Amino acid sequence: MQVTRSEVGPRRSAAGEAKVVRSFWLLAAVNAFVGSMVGLERTIVPILAEQDFGLRAGASIGSFIIAFAIAKAVFNLFAGAAADRWGRRRVLIIGWLVSLPVAPLLAWAPTWEVVVFANLLLGVGQALTWSMTLNMMVDLVPVRRRGFAAGINEFAGYLGVSVVAFMTGLVAAEFGLRPWPFLMGVAFALTGLTLSLRAPETSPAAKPAPLRWIPGVGVPSLLGLATNLKDGLVWLSLPLMLTARGFDLAQVGLVAGLYPLMWAVGQPLFGPLSDRIGRRLLIVAGMAFQGAGLLVLAAASSYATALLAAVLLGLGTGMVYPVLIAAVADRAAAEKRATALGVYRFFRDSGYALGALIGSLGLLDLAGATTWTGAAFAPLAVVAGVGLARRSTA
Repeated sequence: MQVTRSEVGPRRSAAGEAKVVRSFWLLAAVNAFVGSMVGLERTIVPILAEQDFGLRAGASIGSFIIAFAIAKAVFNLFAGAAADRWGRRRVLIIGWLVSLPVAPLLAWAPTWEVVVFANLLLGVGQALTWSMTLNMMVDLVPVRRRGFAAGINEFAGYLGVSVVAFMTGLVAAEFGLRPWPFLMGVAFALTGLTLSLRAPETSPAAKPAPLRWIPGVGVPSLLGLATNLKDGLVWLSLPLMLTARGFDLAQVGLVAGLYPLMWAVGQPLFGPLSDRIGRRLLIVAGMAFQGAGLLVLAAASSYATALLAAVLLGLGTGMVYPVLIAAVADRAAAEKRATALGVYRFFRDSGYALGALIGSLGLLDLAGATTWTGAAFAPLAVVAGVGLARRSTA
């Protein structure tokens, strides 16, 4: 996929446009490494909790996701407001500095509490880095290409998640759960930081407004929260459910990697498509696909069924992820955009904690929790349609 002159930025000289195009794709590459840091955990940390630390049930086994989610949600608010005041690039670099200790801590954590602390750092780093690459890429494109920018950003990030989730499963199957699967993260963090130092500042010149609620963000925030609630549940439950059903680590890694891969590859398709046909239809369809994927996952008794669940979950998430971001960006003035996206991402990423909590409380078994969450997505799809139908830009 190529970015043409009409797709990136206002009218500039040929040299200026070429620089903007290079910056756009540099930021996409940075976000691939941002996503790779999360991919380190998607396959093996829930298994690590059971096999290395003896955690079997209760909220403790989901505490690493809850810590990640709370830190990421809170710092999304901070990142948006800070970016509108201090600039995107500075916040991006700070995020990578926070992320540097994560992989070594996971590789050699002597206790589960250290794993949880590493996930606090990971959540902070993800909030600062992913938020900034998104804002910077949206800054670089005109209004009519926001879905395209969000789609490419999320594609790059979740491609990183997918590839590394698959790689860690293979490495763990060959060399054990620690330290080798996690040590790849040291290279990812250093490379991401190095590339970020080359990124330009993209902040609009307008003076930032104080942090306050921005009209029109409510419905997208609700749907974003529901989407990540589903992802928090799947993140925790998928490896545990599949290993309990007799799948080996390489198979679990493939299923765990296929889900964000489909999520990734759908986004550069669905984001630009929403620029053409509007946001509403894709959001409603995406919520329905996610619900169907959860129901299939809960019932999966064969490898083929598990792969089908991963495809449905990934496609559904890929439909809504960039489109909800674009819907929020549509409603915010340039000087408030980072703040608005920070508010949206605060609510969206709070869903990780809720999903992990549902899966780990012990009140429901994981299959039951997955089924219950899947059933909830039908009315949420209706909420999406009704709520967005009231918005002329949707």
